[in-house]
Amino acid sequence: MSRLTVLSVAYPLAAAGPDAVGGSEQVLSALDRRLTAEGHKSIVVAPAGSEVMGELIGVPPLPSELDDAARAAAQGHFRAAIADTLRRRRVDLVHMHGLDFHTYLPPPGPPVLATLHLPADWYPPEALRPSRREVWLHGVSATQHADLERVASAERLLPPIGNGVPVEALGSVRLTRRGYALMLGRICPEKGQHLALEAAHRANVPLVIAGTVFPYASHLAYHETEVRPRLDRLRRDIGRAGFARKRRLLAGARCLLVPSLVAETSSLVSMEALAAGTPVVAFAAGALSEIIEPGRTGFLVRDVEEMAAAIRQVETIDPETCREAARRRFPLERSTGAYLALYRRLAGSAAAVA
Repeated sequence: MSRLTVLSVAYPLAAAGPDAVGGSEQVLSALDRRLTAEGHKSIVVAPAGSEVMGELIGVPPLPSELDDAARAAAQGHFRAAIADTLRRRRVDLVHMHGLDFHTYLPPPGPPVLATLHLPADWYPPEALRPSRREVWLHGVSATQHADLERVASAERLLPPIGNGVPVEALGSVRLTRRGYALMLGRICPEKGQHLALEAAHRANVPLVIAGTVFPYASHLAYHETEVRPRLDRLRRDIGRAGFARKRRLLAGARCLLVPSLVAETSSLVSMEALAAGTPVVAFAAGALSEIIEPGRTGFLVRDVEEMAAAIRQVETIDPETCREAARRRFPLERSTGAYLALYRRLAGSAAAVA
């Protein structure tokens, strides 16, 4: 079987790696590991400080404040790094993961696959209807794909590839449940940490929030005005959690809370929770309804009051039912294998017409 050389392009304003907070960065990291393990060449353009198994093309590290100027500068660095890499190296396929991928799309050459990790309406029309040939788009869930079908170029849109998580590694940690609810991920308005805190207060249970506040002005303000004032002795913000700590937190939690205020395209953290045997209580936002089986692996709720009530009911959920669902539905090997098969197909199609 021929070996591929894949150039993966991260989001310019977030470091990639196995302990990354963002879903797109985690997906990229898993693909980088799979490519390298199978003897392919993995080249990754990402901010300096990213952790990869293949070859890192590092651009300047992230600034202490993320604003429009920082974004424009980072896009310029990415544009130059991609162009330089393609001049020097033979690449079979470019895989782009950033929300703003269209601003540093490489010139005609190898085929480009853009994974759309975020809601369809977050992307401008020029991203969803690329003028350059050999640019392919796809989403990460059936729910998101249905939205994309209404706005993206039909001839550019491929079937979705669902996300996966390392279910065996997550399920191998067995701890006594300690009674706290858990929320993991980026701390920002659309993730709804303030609503998780309100629900935990109403349910009278402890809550652990583990995540990162990225230095956007709106995210910092949200943390200071909406999250911090709701913290107390039982409701704590413990900061960022890498994979090892996340496994322990999930294994010890009574449930995971996902009060998202946007249409989630997927939810890696929900899949991780189920793999750890931990039920999920979430708003029925976007693809969360594809992941959670109400009454079997968690509960879908409409508001804070229903979330508080569901927190009290999670002991009716069998942890092994959650683990079995994750093993059956969300194995990482299946997801990364689907990507590798698509890489070969797109690279082979390009070679056939070259």
